[in-house]
Amino acid sequence: MGSLPTEVLSVELQQHPHHVEDTTGRVERAQWLLNSPEPPGLWQQLLRGIKSNVFPQGNNYSSKQKTPASRVFSFLRGLFPILSWGRNYKASKFKNDVMAGLTLASLSVPQSIGYANLAKLDPQYGLYTSIVPPLVYSLMGSSRELAIGPVAVVSMLLASLVQKIEDPVANPVAYRKLIFTVTFFAGIFQAAFGIFRLGFLVDFLSHAAIVGFMAGAAIVIGLQQLKGLLGINHFTTNTDVVSVLESVFNSIVHEPWYPLNIVLGCAFLIFLLLTRFIGKRNKKLFWLPAIAPLISVLLSTLIVFLTKADKHGVKIVKHIKGGLNPSSAHQLQLGGPHVGQAAKAGLISAVIALAEAIAVGRSFASIKGYHLDGNKEMIAMGCMNIAGSLTSCYVSTGSFSRTAVNFSAGCETVVSNIVMALTVILSVELLTRLLYFTPIAILASIILSALPGLIDITGAYHIWKVDKLDFLACIGAFFGVLFASAEIGLLAAVSISFAKILVNSLRPGIEVLGRLPRTDIFCNINQYPMATKTPSILIIGINSSLLCFANANSVRERVMRSVTKEENETEDQKEKGRIQHVILDMSNVINVDTSGILALEEIHKKLFSYGIELAMANPRWQVIHRLKVAKLLDIIGGERVFLTVGEAVDACLNPKVAGGSRC
Repeated sequence: MGSLPTEVLSVELQQHPHHVEDTTGRVERAQWLLNSPEPPGLWQQLLRGIKSNVFPQGNNYSSKQKTPASRVFSFLRGLFPILSWGRNYKASKFKNDVMAGLTLASLSVPQSIGYANLAKLDPQYGLYTSIVPPLVYSLMGSSRELAIGPVAVVSMLLASLVQKIEDPVANPVAYRKLIFTVTFFAGIFQAAFGIFRLGFLVDFLSHAAIVGFMAGAAIVIGLQQLKGLLGINHFTTNTDVVSVLESVFNSIVHEPWYPLNIVLGCAFLIFLLLTRFIGKRNKKLFWLPAIAPLISVLLSTLIVFLTKADKHGVKIVKHIKGGLNPSSAHQLQLGGPHVGQAAKAGLISAVIALAEAIAVGRSFASIKGYHLDGNKEMIAMGCMNIAGSLTSCYVSTGSFSRTAVNFSAGCETVVSNIVMALTVILSVELLTRLLYFTPIAILASIILSALPGLIDITGAYHIWKVDKLDFLACIGAFFGVLFASAEIGLLAAVSISFAKILVNSLRPGIEVLGRLPRTDIFCNINQYPMATKTPSILIIGINSSLLCFANANSVRERVMRSVTKEENETEDQKEKGRIQHVILDMSNVINVDTSGILALEEIHKKLFSYGIELAMANPRWQVIHRLKVAKLLDIIGGERVFLTVGEAVDACLNPKVAGGSRC
């Protein structure tokens, strides 16, 4: 909008001094909008995101401190948060962390052995995974409560993905090498997500999808434990519920099975569930369900050793290799024939592991009242899994059950992970020989006792009440995992989530706005019936963050339909003022592409052919920039772009004051 002519301004100043003052201010504010600087480009935003991950206090911090030493220290503090909080670490905190770490280790040792069995690996690899990744995370992670190590869902997912490429029974060495390779790729993807701020990719796996996936995986994992409880030798490699139940039935009918396994397993399963119930009822006894798995392992091992039950059909773990983590760098298959499949499995594992860890970490961070940076967490997770792949570990992440124990035990910092890892090192060095007679049925019962926490019936019911489409994604993931495979369940959930996004983007909200009484606020007249329309002016709000190829035609048609409908209503009601101005409220539109710009141009041309003038209110930074680059403002007229809807309405009602323009 240009400046007012001197003659017009002097006349209007005498007749309407307040109008001229308002108009001058409106002109100035419109110029602020039109002359805003160019927004940062894609590469600038990307580099800014990487820099904010590297430097803990942002770009200002890095620019003020010119010395190389300060820049290096800033980089290290961004990469290793322990350098920031470690300086204020106190002995009282260390005492709490030691107790939490020891409690955590008592749960981690038996769970790690069981989860390694679930991943079709030897028991020691579960213990290895509870050593190196927690140590790396304690240096780089920002969550104070998150307990790192192997988890049931990721262990089952890895087994289901990798055993399709290599048979863990026929070729265990090749299977193990492929597991390490998948872990390496998972770490690479996780670190890349964090460095390039691609965490939104993980968000495509919505909360509803995670609830359904976890519940389906818990049921499948539980059914797979029937192999250990019944002492079955031959079992299916498929993970769907039909194949698992069919395999169990065939084994019971056609193969010998030993009741002592199920008696021993069920007895300790009842013990584990009972301690969990007591721990929930009495918060002071949180340590009881935490040490119950270790007690179960020790007691059952002693029983088998004293009674020679292994001679009567009880399946035992047998040899567990002792010693610290051996190097596995030479075992990575980065140039083999299965590298593409390993990368695919690594991507899937990375997304699931991140979704679980970040969800768990943020939930406990909100309880403690601090913020968890998702991108930095992804970098930490990626580095710990890369380091793990080089030291005989498989994919690790944050465990909900162990994190809850860590939190209940009063942990103060990630030092509890260090204490837990050191305790596991001692266990690997000293206790592996004593675990020779540990029955497989006990490991199955430990896994089974942890599964109820993965089935969130209350959460699923809440999703059903709030959003039916979200519940559809939840059910899709649940039945996909249950009756097909983990990949199909994830694909179903993500596909439904994408479909939901597509439906919302294809049919954005087009709202007719009115002014609320005694205010300068314009709202949807359907939501606020007391809002009044302005005669001769139709105000339309575009309720979509992106005006693009997917919804541009829909927006154009619905805007013109609203204009036609309003015209017909004014004729039916015999109102004097037909529509002379259409104001598009663009405040919700964050970005626009070439299809969106073309749709706006067509709207302008059609309205102009009807004798109606178009105005825009509050276009956002990227939008106004692209309108200028596309020269659409030259067609519409810069004087028809306003900072607020209220100013656009005032300009349309006072065309003479606005410099001779009708709007």
